[in-house]
Amino acid sequence: MNKWTCTSLLFLVTLAFSFGLLATGQQEPVGPASIEFWTTEVESDRISTIQVLVDTFQALNPEISITVVPVVEPDVPQQVASSAAAGTLPAFAEMGSENALAFGAEGLLDMDTATDTIKSVGKSRFYSGTLRLLQSPKRGSYYALPYHGWIQGIWYRTDWFEEAGLEPPTTWEDFEKASAYFYQPANNQYGILVGTTAEPFTEQCFTQIAISNKARLFDAEGNLIFNSPEMKEAIEFYAKMAAYNPPGPQTWRARDYYLQGKMAGFFYSTYIMDDLALQEVAAGSLTGDNFMELTGSVFDPQLADKTGFAPLIKNKQSSSYGVIVALAYFLKEDKAQTAAARRFAEFLYTEDPYITFLHMAPGGMNPVLKEISENEKFIADPKGIFNRYGKEKMAEIVSGMENLMRFGIVEGNLIEEYGTIFAQQIIPQMLYKITQEKEDVDKAMAWAEGEMKKAIQ
Repeated sequence: MNKWTCTSLLFLVTLAFSFGLLATGQQEPVGPASIEFWTTEVESDRISTIQVLVDTFQALNPEISITVVPVVEPDVPQQVASSAAAGTLPAFAEMGSENALAFGAEGLLDMDTATDTIKSVGKSRFYSGTLRLLQSPKRGSYYALPYHGWIQGIWYRTDWFEEAGLEPPTTWEDFEKASAYFYQPANNQYGILVGTTAEPFTEQCFTQIAISNKARLFDAEGNLIFNSPEMKEAIEFYAKMAAYNPPGPQTWRARDYYLQGKMAGFFYSTYIMDDLALQEVAAGSLTGDNFMELTGSVFDPQLADKTGFAPLIKNKQSSSYGVIVALAYFLKEDKAQTAAARRFAEFLYTEDPYITFLHMAPGGMNPVLKEISENEKFIADPKGIFNRYGKEKMAEIVSGMENLMRFGIVEGNLIEEYGTIFAQQIIPQMLYKITQEKEDVDKAMAWAEGEMKKAIQ
């Protein structure tokens, strides 16, 4: 247990009262328990915030001691493997959803406690897409708890669309219609950006479009089903949309065109929100340094107001793309440690601690609980970003959590082979061949399928 000064204790108890959390301290005691909490939030300012939350929790639960252990995300698999071998796994950890599924499949996680915690927090309060990414093949059970994440979608100029009488780009038809309408290369103006270089950004853009057409790489049993009519249709559509890009192979960097008023829209994650709202953050995209076609521009203080967000795109089904960070319980023989971890988890989902955690990275950490997106305290982030968008738009942005889907997760099964395919960037290479080298779609797909087979063998 930490040694408190009178001032620190008074501050934390006052904080606890302001959070309205003293009821937490009135729960049934779990008995003395010391646990570790591993977190992938390794930046010093974030660790400081997490420590304040831990200190507050400990003030309310003096029988529980928590040690915060920061672990860099890429190191999590090796750290877990080493700790499992030594019998020193933590009781509780924050990690990416893919890691949680992998550890769950290995039998390292306490799925029963995770599932029970979801029920106690309130299953209906979660966006269903966030639960889907952590669901096990065993019906109704979960490997871990979704906690926060980011969403990808199309950010677009609502003022341009309204003036042109166009619908938001939420369907393939409206996406294509808008890209064609706004594509005016003679005026240095372009459509809706999709990635075309052999890098993860391209795969992220394509994944959302492919899944909206019910195209998948694998079935639930892990069989490769890449070369399908649905996949070919998605690739052909993607290539058609790429023709409305600025010239040359494009990456996320082409957001500069949008911030300088030269592009109708672009695929991007919610990490773009501060760039659109804050001049000091946008500065790097307002120069002429990155593209010959751009000479630089002044910051538009109304750009956030004039920007809409389409988190879903639909053709044969609705699809959104994003990344979820989870809270996971490791199996422990000491049930007091499990009980302590569960109480801490439930504390982290209560309003003020949860919002405090999310505000460590506004836009990058979005809530998985539906009601939080319109919560006044959540909207009032320290940087003043969310107030620029307002309650209604924030709810629309975060609603993308409802339909999250990934190539590597099918019906609760983590398809480990997808990790190898992703690492080798086979899909982006294929799209580069088609969009930049003008290779025939069937030929490029045959090449990609051959590479995938070699990768998974």
